[in-house]
Amino acid sequence: MIINTLKLLFRRDLTKLKTEIELYENEQALWLIDKGIANSAGNLCLHLVGNLNTYIGAEIGKTGYIRHRDLEFSLKDIPRTELVQKIDETIVVVETSLDTVTEEQLNGEYPVLVFETKTSTEYFLVHLAAHLAYHLGQVNYHRRLLDRA
Repeated sequence: MIINTLKLLFRRDLTKLKTEIELYENEQALWLIDKGIANSAGNLCLHLVGNLNTYIGAEIGKTGYIRHRDLEFSLKDIPRTELVQKIDETIVVVETSLDTVTEEQLNGEYPVLVFETKTSTEYFLVHLAAHLAYHLGQVNYHRRLLDRA
């Protein structure tokens, strides 16, 4: 089943996100915006954690998570240790939630209309993995451009 593959991909990329956050030599650089880069690595991290906790945790795992999307982009100067903790917690939520998905749910309609048209849960989970990978690349680029010791 694709769930096992998705769990591996989410774990791989969330672990890499954690590594990227930890690789910043200057912790304040996590929050820099410069050189045409619209979002800081810290805000992208908060966005990814919020996104996965919403669409996998709350919707599939019924965790009760309530998203505050505007804060994902407006909060600043969250300590690196807190970002790393949020990533670790998100890994657990994603894996635990995905463990509950049945084949019927996977092939059925995702419970929330996110795009203009309805999608299957399988399609939306693949989309979420691609979304994570996209922003992970941005975090890596941000670090290499803006992290100054």
